Amino acid sequence: MSDARLETRPRNEPAYQDDLGTDGEPPPPIHLLRRIGKRPALCHYNRLISLVLAVNLGLLAHALGPGGWWSAPGGAALKDLSNATLANFALAILIRQQYVVNILFWLATRAPVTWPLRIRWTLGKVYHFGGLHVGGALAGTLWFLAYTGSLIDSGLHHEGGVGTARLAVSCALALLLLAVVTTALQPLRSRFHDLFERTHRFGGWTALALFWAQTLLASGGRTPLMQPAMWVLAAITLSVALPWLRLRKVTVAIDRPSPHVALTRFDHGVTPFAGSSTAVSRSPLREWHSFANVPAPGRAGFRLTISRAGDWTASFIDDAPRRVWVKGIPTAGVANIETLFTKVVYVATGSGIGPVLPHLLADEVPSKLVWATRSPRETYGDALVEEILAARPDALVWDTSVRGKPDMLRLAYAAYVSSGAEAVICISNKKLTWSVVHGMERLGIPAYGAIWDS
Repeated sequence: MSDARLETRPRNEPAYQDDLGTDGEPPPPIHLLRRIGKRPALCHYNRLISLVLAVNLGLLAHALGPGGWWSAPGGAALKDLSNATLANFALAILIRQQYVVNILFWLATRAPVTWPLRIRWTLGKVYHFGGLHVGGALAGTLWFLAYTGSLIDSGLHHEGGVGTARLAVSCALALLLLAVVTTALQPLRSRFHDLFERTHRFGGWTALALFWAQTLLASGGRTPLMQPAMWVLAAITLSVALPWLRLRKVTVAIDRPSPHVALTRFDHGVTPFAGSSTAVSRSPLREWHSFANVPAPGRAGFRLTISRAGDWTASFIDDAPRRVWVKGIPTAGVANIETLFTKVVYVATGSGIGPVLPHLLADEVPSKLVWATRSPRETYGDALVEEILAARPDALVWDTSVRGKPDMLRLAYAAYVSSGAEAVICISNKKLTWSVVHGMERLGIPAYGAIWDS
């Protein structure tokens, strides 16, 4: 970018801003039915939770009906309750396995852009798969509580009982599952996120061990390998173990263009695909943070853009490590659904440019970029800004230190109209992402953004 171009702008105002947005075409009226149907409470994530719970309610109705297994003689009900529990937990755990996630995204994005927009719009919601995780975990916990209650009833009212060890393990497991579910509730999870992570990790591992113990105790001396429950538990255990089997400590190179950002380069033999993420930790048993990978076409390795957004990221920037832990494989993220559309608008704020940049560099799908951030050159460095502008010369880069915070929904809509795009992808904080995504969807425009369910 030449100095002559910079001189044509007011002092301190970057030349790569333009005036699209606040004076653009106003949005059309929002119809009542669309406003209701696109409410956050009715998002695909919650629909999937409801679907899983509805299927389990149907199973419960069958169990309680004539000829159902709930009160069947000979302990058959206990076996069926155990199977229902394991089936739901298998769904909850396997749906989050990295290989499964990548397969889901691959399948969803096979649809050609010639398919009707309504179908592609729905396929793009593949990243809401976390609803299956929540629904399965909730249903599995409820089935196991019923199982434990039946065990207690059997011990109190039936001769011979079920064995002290089996009953003790089941009661301990029931309490542990309740603790894991309780800490995952949104109010507690938001306020005590570290507690949520550790309860999920260590509580989950302990629960898996107790499930093995409970299944072996319930086998009654029969050959365990002949039981389907053993194979289900083996699949769950392998799913949990796989990322940790790829745990490694790698060397990183860190550039800090400002106190707000660390541009971290990895080159340990892995070049991830655009739109994937990598989990990073300085203490692998304490906490993990996932960041979007930024590979450069034709170049080995990748970068992560880590901005100051809490204690962990602040410590990472201020006390830059030479080596960090990584685990698992690069995993697909929301922006991978771009290939379902002929053209998209990327809306990003601050370090949200990190997940967007690899898609701009790969240039698989035509796109328009709207990026709002404070002092982009001072914060992220000239090199990164020039890289962005080289990939998208028509980008709207809004310097909030000069122009204030914009109406991102209005900017997104104006960019959508002017560029002829089919969809909008927003990478920002939770509040703004939901504002843009739900605002665009109420206008009848496909829109996507993170749902913070991991």
